[in-house]
Amino acid sequence: MSMPILNLAAYQFSPVGEPQLVRRTLGAAGRALGIKGTILVAPEGLNAFLAGEEEPCREMLACLRQVPGFEAMHAKESWSARVPFMRFKVKVKKEIIRMDYPTIRPVDQRAPAVDSQTLERWLDQGCDDVGNAMVMLDTRNGYEVDAGTFKNGLDLGIQKFTEFPGAVQKHLEALRGKTVVSYCTGGIRCEKATLFMRELGLTNVYQLDGGILKYFAETDGRHWQGECFVFDERTALSGDLTPRAQKA
Repeated sequence: MSMPILNLAAYQFSPVGEPQLVRRTLGAAGRALGIKGTILVAPEGLNAFLAGEEEPCREMLACLRQVPGFEAMHAKESWSARVPFMRFKVKVKKEIIRMDYPTIRPVDQRAPAVDSQTLERWLDQGCDDVGNAMVMLDTRNGYEVDAGTFKNGLDLGIQKFTEFPGAVQKHLEALRGKTVVSYCTGGIRCEKATLFMRELGLTNVYQLDGGILKYFAETDGRHWQGECFVFDERTALSGDLTPRAQKA
């Protein structure tokens, strides 16, 4: 099956001084290019999910990179047979990923991250490089976990990310002394989740850099069970980033 549609997922925590101005600028650019998807603008950063033909999508990514502070914004790519969004929207929000915990500010600092290849090696050997036991901590909602998760991943049973702080505190003693790797679809939730756990006193905590989608792109998907839920009409992606509903 032909896969002519480029899908881009991009976020970055960086100060946005005039969110309404950025909303208008990016909205005009997206409408002119004819792409579909959603861009969230907040004082703490930008979060974008875009789809369309390759050239206008890459032009839109260039527009995002023209916002001061976002020159190095990275996008994860996948391909589909159809555009999985009905319309194009740019919204201003208080947070690009809502946690309702003002002291957690990825715009000021970034928690340590582990790359996909290192995580794959740790999972192969059953511990990190210094022999510490590992916990794979899923920061996603229950219906996302149902679609697929890392083998033996810890599911907190939450239904929205604002429930994460209370849920993870119930597991603190089980997490102490272990190497904790948090993961989510594209990495954005873990930017806050990992900082929060460090604030609670868990020192050996990492986020999976780029999330599940980057792990799929950079490894053979080993240690993952099922598919990865995505928030568009594709519903879920397999380990080769193939949309569930568009498999041949």
